Parts: sequence; C-alpha cells; structure tokens
Amino acid sequence: MGNAIRRRVVVSGLVQGVAFRYSARDAARRIGVSGWVKNLPDGRVEALVEGDPVRVARMVEWLKKGPPSGRVDDVQIREEQPTGEFDGFEIAFSRGSFW
Repeated sequence: MGNAIRRRVVVSGLVQGVAFRYSARDAARRIGVSGWVKNLPDGRVEALVEGDPVRVARMVEWLKKGPPSGRVDDVQIREEQPTGEFDGFEIAFSRGSFW
C-alpha cells in the first residue's frame, strides 16, 4: 500500500438522479483511485476513496464539484486508515450509511 490514504466523503445537494455515481465512477477510474460510491437513503451520496495522496486529493476535488447535471451544496470528509481492500472503483448499491 505504500503511502496510500483513504477518505470517506459524503456529498449533499442535487446529487441523486443526475448520474452522480456513474460520473464519479468514471472520474475515479480516470484518476486512478479505488473504492466505491453509493446513494444514501437521505438523498446524499457517499464515496470511499483510497490510493495515492495526490490522486485521492484530485478525486475529492471532483466530488466537491460533481457532474455538470448536479449541484453540490456541502461536502463532509473524514480521514480513515487505508486497507488496500479494493481492486478498482465501483458503484455500491447497499442503502445503509456508514455515518
């Protein structure tokens, strides 16, 4: 894992029904980070991003803006210990929240 970092990000705003998760997955794959993104029952989107610090920072910046079809009003970021458990970046479909 080397110098990998991990961030859990919860995004509020117009983030469901606007292809936010699919756009985030595509961005994460382009940037080269691993983890997942999912909708939360309360209308927010949660992402878990792990990888090289520069790449994770780039993905967090993307999450702060979102896709052109959406609107980000608030972003909460929490540092976590990297685990190296992910192979790629996917859309998760479970509905529970880790926060």
